[in-house]
Amino acid sequence: MVKHHRIYVLQLRKGDPEQCFKDSHDHLPPVMYYYDSGTRKPKPNIRRLLFLFSFASLAFLILSRLLFCSSPTSPCPLLYSFGIEEGSQMLKNRGVPCSSRANDTICCDRTAFRTDICFMRGDIRSHASSNSFLLLANARTNLSVEEKIRPYTRKWEANVMSTIDELTLRTIHLNESVNHHCDVHHDVPAVVFSTGGYTGNVYHEFNDGIIPLYITSHHFNKKVVFVILEYHDWWVTKYSDVVSRLSAYPPIDFSSDRRTHCFTEVVVGLRIHDELTVNASRMANNKTIRDFRKMLDEAYRGRIRYIERVEERRRLSPKQSIATNTNQPSLVIVSRRGSRSIENEEDLVALAEKVGFHVRVLRPDRTTELCKIYRALNYSDAMIGVHGAAMTHFLFMRPGKVFIQVVPLGTDWAAETYYGKPAAKMGLWYVGYKILPRESSLYREYPQEDPILVDPESVAKKGWEVTKKVYLDRQNVRLDLARFGKRLVRAHRYLVSRRKRPKWQKM
Repeated sequence: MVKHHRIYVLQLRKGDPEQCFKDSHDHLPPVMYYYDSGTRKPKPNIRRLLFLFSFASLAFLILSRLLFCSSPTSPCPLLYSFGIEEGSQMLKNRGVPCSSRANDTICCDRTAFRTDICFMRGDIRSHASSNSFLLLANARTNLSVEEKIRPYTRKWEANVMSTIDELTLRTIHLNESVNHHCDVHHDVPAVVFSTGGYTGNVYHEFNDGIIPLYITSHHFNKKVVFVILEYHDWWVTKYSDVVSRLSAYPPIDFSSDRRTHCFTEVVVGLRIHDELTVNASRMANNKTIRDFRKMLDEAYRGRIRYIERVEERRRLSPKQSIATNTNQPSLVIVSRRGSRSIENEEDLVALAEKVGFHVRVLRPDRTTELCKIYRALNYSDAMIGVHGAAMTHFLFMRPGKVFIQVVPLGTDWAAETYYGKPAAKMGLWYVGYKILPRESSLYREYPQEDPILVDPESVAKKGWEVTKKVYLDRQNVRLDLARFGKRLVRAHRYLVSRRKRPKWQKM
C-alpha cells in the first residue's frame, strides 16, 4: 500500500506558464554561422550540423519542460497551451486506443496527457490484498497480460501521483494459487477511481474527480458500481447526492472490503477533458457542462425542497431566505478569511445595495453543507469573489447569470484559465476584475516601483515558493469602489434587461 499524505493546494500554479514557455526559448542557443574569412559562407555540411544541433537543443528544452514541472501544482506550459487533455489531439492520427474491446481482454489508453484509463472485459475478480483486478483467462489462451495504473487524473504530476495507490490488472489461469471464489456477483460494470491526491480542495474535488466521474460514467445510466481507492467517509457523505445520480448502487471501499467482487466489465481511471468543463465533441451523446449542471440540479432538488419545507414551518417562504425583494437582482459575495480577503467588504455590500442588488454574503467553510451553497448560488443572479478554490462554485449558477472574479496581483493566468474561461463555456457572463497595484495590500509594504507591484511575471521566475508566499499567502485586496462600481452597474443593467426578454431569448 502507498503511504498517503494529505495535500492542500492553492489554485495558482507556479508562475505564468506562458511566460515560462517564453523563458525556455530565451535560453536556446542562437543559430550561428561561422565564416572562414571575410564574407565566406559556411560549408553545407557545417550548416546541416548547426541546424541539427539547434533542433536537438530545442527538442531537449521542450521535452524537459514537459517532463520536469518544478512543482506539483505548476502546469507544464506546452500542455496547457492546449489545455492539458486537449493536447492529446496531437495524437489523433494514431486513432483511439481501446475504442473496440473484445471479451477476455485488458486494454489501456495511455495517450492522454492528464490521465490513463484501462478497460477489462470477461470474468473479472477484485483482489484487494494484492491491490489487483484479475481477469480469468480462457483455458485456450496462453497469453498473459499485466498492466499497472494509478487511477487519478493528474498523471503528469509525479509528486501527487506517487501518493495514489497503484493497481495491477492482470490475466490469470485457474491453476494459479488465487482464491477464485466470488463473494459478490455484480451484473453491472465497475468504474474504479481514487479520492486521494488533492482531494480536500473543492476545485480539485470537482475538476479532478466529480466532473471526470460524470464524463466517464453518465452513459451507464446509473447501472454502474463505483469502486473507490483511498475511500473517505466524509467525501462519500459530501457528494452522496451527486454520486447517487450517477450510480444506483452503494460505492465500494476497495481497500477495506476484502470480499471478492466479480464483474464482467471494469473501467479503471477517469476521462477528463479540460478545466472544469465537458467537451461535447468528445461525448457520445454530445453532453456539455450545462448537462452536468442539470445533473447537479437533480441531485440537490430533494434536499433543497426539504430545507424549504423546514423554513416554511418557521414562517419563512423559500424565496425570503435568499432574497427579500424578488424585483431586485440578487448578488452573492463569496467571502474569504485570511489571505486574499476583501478588506472593504462592508463598503462593497453598501455599494452593491445602492446600485440595486439584494446582497447576501456567503462565508463557506469545510463544514458548510454543499447543498446550501448550491441553493444560494442557484437562486442568485450574480456572484463576486476573489480568485481561489471557492470560485469553483460558479458551477452552481444558472447560465445567463453574472460571475465577477476579483483577480489579485500575480494571479492573472490562473484566474482566467481555471475559472474565467470555464465560466464562459457554461454560459455565464464572466467579468474578470484585475486589481491595480494600489488595490493590493502589498502596495503598503513595497515601494511603488518594486517588481512585486509592477512586474509580477518577473517575480514568478524566482519560483513557486516566492509566488505563493507573496501573492497568495500575504495579499489582500481593498477595492477601488469607484472603479469596481462601474462593473456592478453594467452587471445590474444586464440582469435587468435580461429579465425583460422573452423566455426563449434567455436560453
